[in-house]
Amino acid sequence: MFKDFHVEEVKHPQGFILARHYTSIMSIKSTIAAIAASPFLLAGAAFAGPYVNVESNLSYPDGDYSAATTDVHVGYEGGEGQLGYYVQAGPAFVHSESASDTETEFSGKVGLNVAATESLGVYGEIAGISNGEDSGGDTIIDWGAKVGAKFTF
Repeated sequence: MFKDFHVEEVKHPQGFILARHYTSIMSIKSTIAAIAASPFLLAGAAFAGPYVNVESNLSYPDGDYSAATTDVHVGYEGGEGQLGYYVQAGPAFVHSESASDTETEFSGKVGLNVAATESLGVYGEIAGISNGEDSGGDTIIDWGAKVGAKFTF
């Protein structure tokens, strides 16, 4: 795996070792293998805190373009034990085939996930997006929800 290996030490004037530097030259195959494996090393890491999520959903009923919505959300996720949650919101840029321009709406989502077992996760999400105003001047909100289960093996 290693073609060359060097150890350098930095010593204090009184003889203490302050630092050791290990220099190695890896073969190209080892480097490629390490890069390929790196996403799997971070996959299990838990993260709680703020995030940015940019998501685009396009609609092609019967193979023809109908509409696209791009969400640019700022959110927060966290959890404790087997329970995880997230909340995110921000502008949504909506374009439909029938409109020549893009409308800016407001959208958001909240979700929960539970690790029911080591192999089974259950999740749910509620989402809303503004959709203009009705004749009385009130904002119309379109709601959506999803529930699901994910089995890993």
